[in-house]
Amino acid sequence: MGQAIGQALPFAVAIALSPIPIVGVVLMLSTPAGPREGIAFLTGWVLALAAGGTALLLLASGGDASEAAGPAEWVSIVKIVLGVLLLRLALRQWRERPRGDAEPELPGWMTAVDSFTPLKAAGMGVLLAVVNPKNLLLLLGGTAAIAQTGVSAGDQAVALAVFIVIATIGVAAPLAIKFLMGDRAGELLGQLHEWMARENATIMAVICLLIGVKLIGDGISALSG
Repeated sequence: MGQAIGQALPFAVAIALSPIPIVGVVLMLSTPAGPREGIAFLTGWVLALAAGGTALLLLASGGDASEAAGPAEWVSIVKIVLGVLLLRLALRQWRERPRGDAEPELPGWMTAVDSFTPLKAAGMGVLLAVVNPKNLLLLLGGTAAIAQTGVSAGDQAVALAVFIVIATIGVAAPLAIKFLMGDRAGELLGQLHEWMARENATIMAVICLLIGVKLIGDGISALSG
């Protein structure tokens, strides 16, 4: 089980550091219904990761993701493909980063958070957790890393639970700050929002680059081993 957790850990951290979901939660917390919307977003996020991760693990298990000598060949090929896609995404994010005094382009839904209901916030949590292409690729990589270790179904479930907890730290942090600091959290959350919105493209470019290189390296190593 420890091996499964260790293999999936980089992907969970990468999801946790994804700026857009964190910025979204910070914006929700600035509205009158902020805490309720934030909790709803967090609930949708966790449920989506749990459902998506479970489905992917079941698919991988049905496809015999592990063999006696290590990961199945198809898993290594999938890793290389995912790695290439992440490298392409890293290049695009780097090219789209704001330069000079240019304002970063943020998703249009962020301008409508004032009108969000808890249901809409939960739906946005689902979309950003598993429908967002960047997070979906990272979730695929994480579940493939768990499945290829060949541990039992119970150990895979525990590894997935740890993966979800770590992947949720980023979006849970603004809520924790809000509840712990109360009204004093406004300035800190504002600074967090400004920095992450500004550096979103750069952060994601670096994350996608590192994870992409790791996936390609792991895939090639397994195929040539």
